[in-house]
Amino acid sequence: MSSLKIQSKHAAPNELTADVIAVGVLATGKKGEFGAAVGVLDEALGGAIAKAAAKDDFTGKRGQTLEIQTLGRLEADCVVLHGLGDAETLKAEAIRTFAAKASRCAQAAKAATLALVIPEILEKESRTIGEGLELGVYRFTKYFTGDRVPKHALEKVQVVYASKASAETKKQLELGQKIGVAINRTRDVGNEPPNVLYPESYADLAVKMCKEHGLECKVFDFKEIQRRGMKLLQAVGQGSTHEPHFVHMTYTPEKKARKKIVVIGKGVTFDSGGISIKPSAGMGDMKADMSGAGNLLGFMEAIAAIQPDVEVHAIAPLAENMPDAKAYRPGDIWGSLDGRTVEIVNTDAEGRLILADALAYGRALQPDLLIDNATLTGACVVALGATCSAFYASTDEAGAAFQRAVDAAGETMWRMPLLEDLRDQLKSDVADVKQAGDRMGGSITAAMFLREFIGEQKHWVHVDIAGPAYLDKAVGWSGKGATGHGILTFLALVEQAAE
Repeated sequence: MSSLKIQSKHAAPNELTADVIAVGVLATGKKGEFGAAVGVLDEALGGAIAKAAAKDDFTGKRGQTLEIQTLGRLEADCVVLHGLGDAETLKAEAIRTFAAKASRCAQAAKAATLALVIPEILEKESRTIGEGLELGVYRFTKYFTGDRVPKHALEKVQVVYASKASAETKKQLELGQKIGVAINRTRDVGNEPPNVLYPESYADLAVKMCKEHGLECKVFDFKEIQRRGMKLLQAVGQGSTHEPHFVHMTYTPEKKARKKIVVIGKGVTFDSGGISIKPSAGMGDMKADMSGAGNLLGFMEAIAAIQPDVEVHAIAPLAENMPDAKAYRPGDIWGSLDGRTVEIVNTDAEGRLILADALAYGRALQPDLLIDNATLTGACVVALGATCSAFYASTDEAGAAFQRAVDAAGETMWRMPLLEDLRDQLKSDVADVKQAGDRMGGSITAAMFLREFIGEQKHWVHVDIAGPAYLDKAVGWSGKGATGHGILTFLALVEQAAE
């Protein structure tokens, strides 16, 4: 549950009472023309907004902000204008970012209340605004003590509409906040230290969340993993005192399901590299190697809020990759749930192994679309940078459907090719398939390895979220640390399938 209270309101901007008044401003191309709401506020402030805008060359370009102290002339400490850019190019990502920055800035200013004045063009975007407001106030402060405990938090936001909000507008605003809360659950899990978040504790969180939201949840312990023949998951996880687990969450609609979608998430709760141990620099960030599985918790909570007419399954193979005496080794050959044998060449390429068993399990559910998401390769970050994910598709139909969802959600992803010329890199002299290929094209060969385990499944999408899943600074609506990147796209995909 969120402690932030979000309400809709219809009032003249100069009659608002809040610590901060934030106004969304479109770039009009004409200096000083920022819409009726800004005009009313500027008049109340004796022309201070127009003067400040001229001085700072504020034109409403996307990302621009302008802060004006009210000096007691309004029932607010300050007015902040947020540039939205051109109306013709205004999309979900920019709208969500505007709302997130407004609430983040208000919280940073130690404001308890915020009035968010939105232009008329955004009145049908209440869900996206609700998402952004909730995402913007997120902070992971669980382990702060004493003076480090935050003493101030944004408590209330009034979303101010030009006309009285309809029942549907209020409903969408509330839904948006629920989705924001769900994504923040994923962020919490991704920010937990690995001594707290490990396979069994993730499974406990999944069971708890599913009970809260009326979802089904099955958990396989290590014995059940071995009994079922999930040998690759066993291999990766057997070197840790925290035994591997396998989680299967299910949402079943009340009406007949129009489609069935399975989403899988890599759940390596800590990745030391195993026997092929990583350098110590940056190893602490490897607590985020479970971001694909972390996404599933927020995704399924949001699915429960949306209630689509689509059957949704979320599958998380969970392991901790450690260099114990029982750990798997380079040179090993392991079987799999699929039945194929795999030659191990690098124990730090563990994610694809646990996903292989999960894909074999997921395909047996006979979905219309099978998706996996994972912090899989550093090669993906080299190719696309820290803020863009790669996705691969087995068919153009699946790729086009996924691209539509990416566009609707406003997340940054780029389709990459499955280059058949690279497939020979996965040929093994001693097993059915080799675990990894050469360094060049590493993200592609990792995807091609996963494709080996989808069997007769026609439509499959692999998403490599290695860059945006965990950031070292705030970008747009995503804060520092775990981001929940991918959840909004998966939701959009499910909602499009429901249509």
